[in-house]
Amino acid sequence: MLIIGARGFAKEVLEVIYRKDPNQDLAFYDDVNEDVCGKLYGQYPILKSIEEARVYFQENGNHFTIGVGGSVARKKLYEKFTAIGGKMVSTISSTAVIGSFGNEIGEGCNIMMHVTITNDVKIGKGTLVNQLTSIGHDVVIGDFCEICPSVAISGNCRIGEGVFVGTGAIILPKLHIGNNVVIAAGAVVKDHVEDNTLVAGIPAVVKKHIR
Repeated sequence: MLIIGARGFAKEVLEVIYRKDPNQDLAFYDDVNEDVCGKLYGQYPILKSIEEARVYFQENGNHFTIGVGGSVARKKLYEKFTAIGGKMVSTISSTAVIGSFGNEIGEGCNIMMHVTITNDVKIGKGTLVNQLTSIGHDVVIGDFCEICPSVAISGNCRIGEGVFVGTGAIILPKLHIGNNVVIAAGAVVKDHVEDNTLVAGIPAVVKKHIR
């Protein structure tokens, strides 16, 4: 499998995969940072060009996962690597607790360590749910969202596409969060949030509109 990215979050994705299968054939991709090259931890090759990635897919299978945060970046990387024949797959930590009924996790999600997902939860394509986050029943989360560590999403919430939820934020029950919303770290959301807005505070209020 190819992990897109070779710094920061990509190393956390590596740990999720390694704990499930220490012997899995892995490589990383980073064409941004010139100082990232050779082999990560002296073991995993770091590819530096899209042509190298194309060859890797042909020779080693076409699965990839995204080891980069940010809703916009994740969507662009999905488009870039599927265009050369890649297939985005999910990585789900062995320490995540996921309910037995009615859950749907889309392709290419990263479900990180100690996440709790109850029942009847639907998570869209390419979404990142970071460590120690809890998601209540009957929640729907759209494509290419980023849910940071220690977020609490209460039951019956609807979260749109491309949403960023900062570390430690709380979303109270039965709320609708629009598309391309940013919820600041530590915010407590008690009202619906319209598209393209940034909210922050306790309780959360609109701070600005996002173009």
